[in-house]
Amino acid sequence: MRYVSTRGAAPELGFGDVLLAGLADDGGLYVPVEWPAIDTGPSDEYADVAASVLAPYVAPDLTEAELVQLCRDSYAGFRHPEVAPLVEIGDDQWLLELFHGPTLAFKDMALQLVGRMFDRLLERRDERITIVGATSGDTGSAAIEGVRGCERVQIVILYPEGRTSEVQRRQMTTVDAPNVHTLAVDGTFDDCQDLVKAMFADRRFRESQRLSAVNSINWARIIAQTAYHASAASRMGRPIDICVPTGNFGNVLAGWIARHTGAEIDRLLVATNSNDILTRFIRSRDMTTAGVVPTLSPSMDIQVSSNFERLLFEMNDRDGERTAADLAQFRSDGHLDTSPEAFDRWIRPVFDSSSVDDAETLAEIARVHRETGTLIDPHTATGTVVARRLAGNRPVVTLATAHPAKFPDAVRQATGVHPELPDELADLFDRPERITPVANDLAAVEALVAERCPI
Repeated sequence: MRYVSTRGAAPELGFGDVLLAGLADDGGLYVPVEWPAIDTGPSDEYADVAASVLAPYVAPDLTEAELVQLCRDSYAGFRHPEVAPLVEIGDDQWLLELFHGPTLAFKDMALQLVGRMFDRLLERRDERITIVGATSGDTGSAAIEGVRGCERVQIVILYPEGRTSEVQRRQMTTVDAPNVHTLAVDGTFDDCQDLVKAMFADRRFRESQRLSAVNSINWARIIAQTAYHASAASRMGRPIDICVPTGNFGNVLAGWIARHTGAEIDRLLVATNSNDILTRFIRSRDMTTAGVVPTLSPSMDIQVSSNFERLLFEMNDRDGERTAADLAQFRSDGHLDTSPEAFDRWIRPVFDSSSVDDAETLAEIARVHRETGTLIDPHTATGTVVARRLAGNRPVVTLATAHPAKFPDAVRQATGVHPELPDELADLFDRPERITPVANDLAAVEALVAERCPI
């Protein structure tokens, strides 16, 4: 498998180089030269399904036997034997629980595996890297958990100060490992994401620090997430709709890839909160940025969705120059203009979307608990609202993206019940934190990264 950049001006690479590079040299995101037909394999074990889905994308850098072992090791420690169980919560309404990994969020589904891929390939190449990432809440802790203790990896996570839940923050700032560093940025998640992209765009800094990425700009993250979309569709045994709470579009894109390559997924229902730029685009072709509004679902408080670039590349008939020009214009004036013809071909038949405000989110957490006894977090609640609102004549599987204990204040406000952390995190609030504030300034961030992560 070979990979090209969405902006058309970077060299074609194999999987190993794409994994370690993260972002392409031209600022674009890597995508495969061609899409292989999806294959979930003969086994029902989640690790084996994931290995079957990923196999054509990683060859020959990882052998089939290596990939199977990496997948089995990655998911062996999940708290549920099915890894990602399907739970029925209403008439043709299902949850796909993706929060049974070590940091209680769906990011573990990919990053437990991606961390092991980094370790395997860096050891083979005798290389070291500095991973830099931005998080709106869950990616940071999942990425840290995936690579903590890796001798060949330093990791720096930027998070927006005061805009994550306390549990999310503490899962990052209480990790006592010499290769783990967190920076509290005075700004929004979009600011953190811009700083990460700017570090990659600074060629001197990127090369001197051997930068790599674990955000969903890294292709390995996306294809690892594609596996659970495909697995859910296979287990349901008939065509389904999938509802995805989203901000950065990576989880939706993974579902699109599964559908595009043959999984029995009919529609992708995109749930947004009050930061509804994706809903406005999907419903009316209006992708215009606005200010980021803090909500009860902070991981979705995003206006610039990085992974939409990969779908835009397809909408532009894989024209990298045109995609780069579109994105430059979007950055310049905050508006992305796509052709009606491309919209009618790529968006209208596949996607639908709706937004959910905080009041509706709280009411939905209360309703689900009252009717089913199940506690859900506020991100998942936006999804279950939209799943019912846009339901058709197929089962709808909503991705349950986080454990309710990651957002105890919202859950308690809605239900009066305080969700408890699993035993392995019961002492989280007793662990000392290591907090490093930093201005929303590229020079200041680069200086801290260089100081903390000598290569």
